[in-house]
Amino acid sequence: MLSPKVGVGVFVLNKEGKFVLGKRKGSHGHGTWALPGGHLEAGESFEDCAAREVLEETNLKIKNIRFLTATNDVMVAENKHYVTIWVACEMVDNRAVAENLEPEKCEVWEWVTWEELRRWVKLEVVERTDPGYRALFLPLLNIVAQRPDFKGPVSAD
Repeated sequence: MLSPKVGVGVFVLNKEGKFVLGKRKGSHGHGTWALPGGHLEAGESFEDCAAREVLEETNLKIKNIRFLTATNDVMVAENKHYVTIWVACEMVDNRAVAENLEPEKCEVWEWVTWEELRRWVKLEVVERTDPGYRALFLPLLNIVAQRPDFKGPVSAD
């Protein structure tokens, strides 16, 4: 297994407290749902990485970026190991729409709640045949499994 890489996952919150979630394609985690985000570049801050990745993937400009937690994500089947830094932020323009700027990497973006995410995590463990089931990217599963007291992203307001 290679040395761990650092990824940044971004909870982009709208005024209703929902966050954007996309269906991955074309890379590890294909077919699973994940937040916008990506690899931390050398010398880059978590905040700069979050702003860059969200803009590149969704065309959303963000503000009030803040650290939430981190997870240790070992993807045995793909021979990958990541430490994922989780941040939350708000959109600069609450009327903005998440655009799919990388259709080769993401099928669609949707706005969801923390309660929906927790429900999908529970279904991952007990009932994958439920019609409401969504396969989640391992780091999203781990934020619930490794941080059981984590209550989800909250607005800075």
